[in-house]
Amino acid sequence: MAGRRPFVRLPTDVYPVNYGLSLKPDLVDFTFEGKLEAAVEVTQATNQIVMNCADIDIITASFVPEGGEGEEINATGFNYQNEDEKVTLSFPSALQKGSGKLKIDFVGELNDKMKGFYRSKYASPSGEVRYAAVTQFEATDARRAFPCWDEPAIKATFDITLIVPMDQVALSNMNVIDREPYLEDDDLVKVKFATTPIMSTYLVAFVIGEYDFVEAQSSDGVLVRVYTPIGKAEQGKFALEVATKTLPFYNDYFNVPYPLPKIDLIAIADFAAGAMENWGLVTYRETALLIDPKNSCSSSRQWVALVVGHELAHQWFGNLVTMEWWTHLWLNEGFASWIEYLCVDHCFPEYDIWTQFVSADYTRALDLDALDNSHPIEVNVGHPSEVDEIFDAISYSKGASVIRMLHNYIGDTDFRKGMNAYLLKFQHKNASTEDLWDCLEQASGKPIAAVMSSWTKQMGFPIIVVDQEQQGEDRVVKLSQKKFCASGPHNGEECPSWMVPISICTSEDPSCTKLKVLLDRPEITITLNNIGTDKWVKINPGTVGFYRIQYSSAMLDSLLPGVRDLTLPPVDRLGLQNDLFSLSRAGIISTVEVLKLMEAFINEPNYTVWSDLSCNLGVLSSLLSHTDFHEEIQEFIRDLFTPIGLKLGWDSKQGEGHLDALLRGLVLGKLGKAGHKPTLEEARRRFKDHVEGKQTLPADLRSPVYLTVLKHGDSATLDTMLKLHKQADMQEEKNRIERVLGAISAPDLIQKVLNFALSEEVRPQDTVSVIGGVAGSSKQGRKAAWKFVKDNWEELHNRYQGGFLISRLIKLSVDGFAIDKMAAEVKSFFESHRAPAAERTVQQCCENILLNAAWLQRDASDIHHYLLQRKAPPV
Repeated sequence: MAGRRPFVRLPTDVYPVNYGLSLKPDLVDFTFEGKLEAAVEVTQATNQIVMNCADIDIITASFVPEGGEGEEINATGFNYQNEDEKVTLSFPSALQKGSGKLKIDFVGELNDKMKGFYRSKYASPSGEVRYAAVTQFEATDARRAFPCWDEPAIKATFDITLIVPMDQVALSNMNVIDREPYLEDDDLVKVKFATTPIMSTYLVAFVIGEYDFVEAQSSDGVLVRVYTPIGKAEQGKFALEVATKTLPFYNDYFNVPYPLPKIDLIAIADFAAGAMENWGLVTYRETALLIDPKNSCSSSRQWVALVVGHELAHQWFGNLVTMEWWTHLWLNEGFASWIEYLCVDHCFPEYDIWTQFVSADYTRALDLDALDNSHPIEVNVGHPSEVDEIFDAISYSKGASVIRMLHNYIGDTDFRKGMNAYLLKFQHKNASTEDLWDCLEQASGKPIAAVMSSWTKQMGFPIIVVDQEQQGEDRVVKLSQKKFCASGPHNGEECPSWMVPISICTSEDPSCTKLKVLLDRPEITITLNNIGTDKWVKINPGTVGFYRIQYSSAMLDSLLPGVRDLTLPPVDRLGLQNDLFSLSRAGIISTVEVLKLMEAFINEPNYTVWSDLSCNLGVLSSLLSHTDFHEEIQEFIRDLFTPIGLKLGWDSKQGEGHLDALLRGLVLGKLGKAGHKPTLEEARRRFKDHVEGKQTLPADLRSPVYLTVLKHGDSATLDTMLKLHKQADMQEEKNRIERVLGAISAPDLIQKVLNFALSEEVRPQDTVSVIGGVAGSSKQGRKAAWKFVKDNWEELHNRYQGGFLISRLIKLSVDGFAIDKMAAEVKSFFESHRAPAAERTVQQCCENILLNAAWLQRDASDIHHYLLQRKAPPV
């Protein structure tokens, strides 16, 4: 950003030891009054104190040196540096070295921006509009609730008091130790919480509102409560069950007990992120916490289990040991994004969750990280808007993927030993990436820092080029690495290289690694003994290494039968297909090769493999919507998905499980969207019965049915859908409808959906998915959504300023374009409409548009030819 002053961290001459904080929110005027009494340490004499402060007015401030003789010194000036979110308190004489008390009285606003101390709108059971006062401080918004040293390394203890209406629930990080009448107003009560452990400001939280709860005690004695909207306590039971299983699991895994007496999980109506790991008081979107046995689908249960696992992992990794600065955010998020899967695998082995990890996190990270506008896992950040920008798929998904690779390289026993040492050494303190590497290196005896810095300090990843030759009974395999770029082979001067842990397996035992090597130079040759000519060799079993693979065509041909006859494990079938798809996008192979491979998945039984295939076909379908043969790719999709659709049918059968339910929903949705006649007719019939109350659709069929009838529907269908939305009592059902509304195809109805997105009917954090749904569903939708975003930019930007929702909105709106001139248009729009927290996203989108355009130009006619000739009668 031009013209921004260089960012400076807070001076260290005064630091806090304890914050005594009392807050009194007013839910009528949307303001709050605060009193801070902070015990501070002055390390060198100074006549000013610099703190973080934003959107807060200080009324009085004073300093009392410890030891009684000292007089109270009143601050004579408050100089706000708004751009830097700081305030400087000036004192008439120097504050001397030693301890003292800083007292500040202030007022602030309960904003509607889903950050800081904000108001969240909800409806009471009778339908009346009410507000709760809630918090979201990460990364840099505690300063909107009280003046503080708002940096993760400046830890202190907190004594929090909330003055609230008598009939409201008041929660904070710790347990309540006292409730006493508030003398100035009989309707209010003063709620005091126990002193927290030493902790960072971004993890402080308070919630005031009306809630019900369910509770249980974990086997290790922690009181767990799940707070829900009034009348919905039942919907907290699933999360409660996950949380009570998860705490002992982490306790055991880390070998460090959970340090607080209680943990609360609470559903917040208006919430920007998925959830937030505040120590002892974890906040969630309703859809990430509430499960209704009758109306929640399988994917919602899985999502809740993962998010609960993620946030509870942070109670140790992040809260007990905290990153020293936001540069190391990835450690927090990457680690929690990896271990959430370990935890869900422990609680629900039937989810086959590690295969899903590959599709959900690993491939997503590879796609983003192949761009020239990616960034390294570790990024030097300063200003708050730069911090907002790194909460992305690199920090979370690439972070999780390289930790999974590292865990595999070290082995579970040594990994746990190193983790335990790290948590014990740094508990209640701060640490950096290097500190973790040191502990893991000591535990494993392997060169962890050297290997890992190649993955965290430079962006991107390698493509491993593989060739082989048979020498008698032995197989000689040649491996080389170069940077993989989404735009094709890397041709830079400087060719970066990685320390790549490589595993190799053979058809003798596809799930067992035959050989492990560390590829620490541009190329190596390895000999595998006693591998006959009829055996195949595969790199990266389990799809654990963070790289793409390009096999010689002979090696690839030998692997394909393993896809057809399922001798390759699911995760490897998925990885093979995904690698080839990304090589075709990069122009290294023809897309036709991938279409041929896709046809080999005709016997595929695995949900996650289909899910990944479906995603890639969606990308292709979106790309080909810019051509005049879009119908031919729909026909290809119908042909590919019809056999599995027939096999599954519409109704669940005895003995089916979680994954069957997910697969049925996926396949029916894909067939319905692609216009498969029998699926469309059946969907319409079931939808009619559902709406008329004859036969309620099971939750797992709702998304595919809604999508299908809307895609091929008219204004009456849309009106029915909007009516269902209005009647839905559960946020999950509202979201389910919001996400598919964009499937409608008539231009005037598309416009109606876009206007609906900004209406009062849609919660502010969900507007983004409605607009995204329109952009993602058709060529007309894409144009209309982009125009809508431009026309309503002021309101949208104001609503999500900062925050990652603005980045998500931009990505969803423009990523699908495939004409060079659109990239220029997007670029110039954001040059005149600045969105600092989304700067990198805009660059990535422009790059993606150009990549799409090049892909289309390169492969469109070959794809068209292939799609036509596969239907031609044999000559």
